Amino acid sequence: MPRMTAAAAAVEILKREGVAQAFGVPGAAINPFYRELKNVGGIKHTLARHVEGASHMAEGFTRAKAGNIGVCIGTSGPAGTDMITGLYSAIADSIPILCITGQAPVSKLHKEDFQAVDIAAIAGPVTKKATTVLEAAQVPGVFQEAFHLMRSGRPGPVLIDLPIDVQLTEIEFDPETYEPLPVYKPRATRAQAEKALAFLLQSERPLIVAGGGIVNADACDLLVEFAELTNVPVISTLMGWGTIPDDHELSAGMVGVQTSHRYGNETFLASDFVLGIGNRWANRHTGYNLEAYTKGRTFVHVDIEPTQLGKIFAPDYGIASDAKAALELFVEIAKELKAAGRLPDFSAWAASAQERKATLQRRTHFDDIPMKPQRVYEEMNKAFGPETRYVTTIGLSQIAAAQFLHVYKPRHWINCGQAGPLGWTIPAAIGAATADPETPIVALSGDYDFQFMIEELAVAAQHKVPYVHVLVNNAYLGLIRQAQAGLDINFQVNLEFENINTPEIGVYGVDHVKVAEGLGVKAIRVTDPNELGAAFEQAKKLAGEHRVPVVVEAILERVTNISMSKTVDMSNVTEFEELATEPGHAPTAVKALKV
Repeated sequence: MPRMTAAAAAVEILKREGVAQAFGVPGAAINPFYRELKNVGGIKHTLARHVEGASHMAEGFTRAKAGNIGVCIGTSGPAGTDMITGLYSAIADSIPILCITGQAPVSKLHKEDFQAVDIAAIAGPVTKKATTVLEAAQVPGVFQEAFHLMRSGRPGPVLIDLPIDVQLTEIEFDPETYEPLPVYKPRATRAQAEKALAFLLQSERPLIVAGGGIVNADACDLLVEFAELTNVPVISTLMGWGTIPDDHELSAGMVGVQTSHRYGNETFLASDFVLGIGNRWANRHTGYNLEAYTKGRTFVHVDIEPTQLGKIFAPDYGIASDAKAALELFVEIAKELKAAGRLPDFSAWAASAQERKATLQRRTHFDDIPMKPQRVYEEMNKAFGPETRYVTTIGLSQIAAAQFLHVYKPRHWINCGQAGPLGWTIPAAIGAATADPETPIVALSGDYDFQFMIEELAVAAQHKVPYVHVLVNNAYLGLIRQAQAGLDINFQVNLEFENINTPEIGVYGVDHVKVAEGLGVKAIRVTDPNELGAAFEQAKKLAGEHRVPVVVEAILERVTNISMSKTVDMSNVTEFEELATEPGHAPTAVKALKV
């Protein structure tokens, strides 16, 4: 039997589980593992500037391509605690990543050794499993189990903590005979699928709510096929955006209290049956007024995690199933029903959804200086085509993006949907671009998100990771300012100051162009909305030429209120800005405005 260090065995397992890329920051307690990354070979490594950044890079890497599992590595103590945010955002969005940390020697764990912290206990609530390995011979089994857990059931992250002496201990391990454990995913039965579709047959105005579980299951083609067979409109959740192209005749927009469309909400409120597949009924989708969301509608819920069924509200029927397995049955049964002439004719209902899509639009075309954010998204729609993958996290920038941008393919909207940590966008974009360098990536940040982990731009410069980063700058914590309005305060959310080194930008404070250039990337500042299109084209050219990110900073008006519900009620959304009343008001809408 071959003998090798436990760390070498771990690297061999990573390779045999399909890992070819890792992100991390070395340190004394994890150096033996890094030695084996070098000696064993076969896994590329990207050196992050912050360990939290490495965890978000791993997330972006997983989210960009079906089957990927991102790996992030750090040393003992604060490295693990820094990665907790990445683990939280991963488990919240059902994203599998593997976090590997170094640790003090086993004999010192109870002696308050330098940087010795019980990271397994800390990470437990935000992982599927967190383990400090105390016996070297257990390392292969712990890694094998980690991949089994990450892929089985509802996907999610795992943390493995390796004491330095465990890493260095030699064990017997034969990598040539290693095999991954079988993956478990619950599957709907034929009887369950038939019962679910019986509700559909009894309805008059049905909708499909397509969640991120469909993306995770790589089942978007099946979703579209099922929708087309039944002629049922599809509402995407924020995590499910891209399951059906925005310009598809059965795409009915998004629903919610923030990241929603006027036409999406109105179509939902007119429905009488909802089939939710791979979705969580998250509060930004349903709002807190569940009566408004559920009244007058029958619900069937399909989710891979049994405990999700009934968590937010009790569906009329629930099925614990992987989305792909359920959709395969739905398609099979729908074909049989169609052949037998038993499918209802929902064409009038589907047409009404498209009528709303053509009439209930928000205005994007404004010529104001400083510019309104709506115009930025209009120009982005013109400059970046259907092949574009967008990466963003949270804030008014993300909310407006979901209202105005267009997504045409699965995994082309990479968004930290539930956790929403500021700073996520830059490292996640790096991870996504590393996973799929052929797909053009456009990241989107507000000024505060951009500043949180701005140092990771140097990682992209060092490793030649090109993408375009749109930065909308209003020198405000815009979303928090808007939320504070309900409390009649405007407190500690103002980022404005006069930068003594860059007086030409007035009160917009941080000179993002200088900072970005100092980190090795290119940057362009735009103050006139009519110059945005040229700036985006220049950014694409510079990114291709220099193989680095290019930041396009749009200087916005200080205050813009983006459409959302003041009462967290999807039936009561406030429109703060002038609505589209003529086609020129929303020239890049998916459907031309009908007046």
